[in-house]
Amino acid sequence: MRNCGRTTAILGLHAIAVLMLAAPALAHQGKKGPVKVFILAGQSNMEGQGKIAADPKSNGGKGSLQYLVKDPATAVRFKHLVDKDGKWIVRDDVWIWYLGRKGKLTVGYGARADRIGPELGFGVVMGDCLDNQVLLVKVAWGGKSLAKDFRPPSSGGEVGPSYKEMIGHVKEVLANLKTLFPDYDGRGYELAGFGWHQGWNDRVNQAFNDEYEKNLANFIRDVRKDLGVPKLPFVVAETGMNGHGEHHPRALSLMRAQAAVPNYAEFQGNVAFVGTRDFYRPPEESPSAQGYHWNSNAETYYLIGTAMGEAMKKLCGR
Repeated sequence: MRNCGRTTAILGLHAIAVLMLAAPALAHQGKKGPVKVFILAGQSNMEGQGKIAADPKSNGGKGSLQYLVKDPATAVRFKHLVDKDGKWIVRDDVWIWYLGRKGKLTVGYGARADRIGPELGFGVVMGDCLDNQVLLVKVAWGGKSLAKDFRPPSSGGEVGPSYKEMIGHVKEVLANLKTLFPDYDGRGYELAGFGWHQGWNDRVNQAFNDEYEKNLANFIRDVRKDLGVPKLPFVVAETGMNGHGEHHPRALSLMRAQAAVPNYAEFQGNVAFVGTRDFYRPPEESPSAQGYHWNSNAETYYLIGTAMGEAMKKLCGR
């Protein structure tokens, strides 16, 4: 068994076995428990704005997922996302819950059914890595700050409503695995990691920006405390939406804060920072010119998720 998760938060063990049936379009046969649970949280770029369909009116479809799997320049790198008939693969070994939407991992779990976010690349990495069934619990809303909406208890003041809702959703999903995922075999779960991709609403506000590093460190501590996993592996993905051409002082300051927190002594080996600026694609290679949404580029979102997954593997392997 590959060693991609050691965190001890195994709960609800039962001696129930079920037969996992593989449908023709499924990528992998389902796996046994305990289910490895990864939480993905943040704001609109964790929701995911990467376009799936290649719309000729949107820059000829460039940067869409459909374009990537067909374009000879990228098809080899993305061919694993479709089956022999060109249909999107469905991961039977990776489940996802995203604010009430649930099922086996495939495209369409972005902000809308026609989008992807980091969950797709992340889920592929963890599904390929682990012998256990994987569950992604995605909790993200657009336009949310860490300073206010996700404000952690340790930062003082009013605890952010999104923080409380996030913790509540995670606990509710874990308490109802069999109802939500009928293929769950009753062998318990393990909270195995947390992925965070957020920052826009803090980088456009100087006061929020100034306290971001403190708030992020407290966020990690409080999430671990409230979920009962003291060393829960934590991956922070940079808010690098303008790539290496970013020059605004607040944006650069916030990215430095995100990179600084994993270097704290208490976070050595259990928190990782993932740089994302290399994944920026300009508007002429993308479906849109929405810089704050990575120009709606599906390749960008997929690469962010993949990088987060690779970082999580390293943390869990330790």
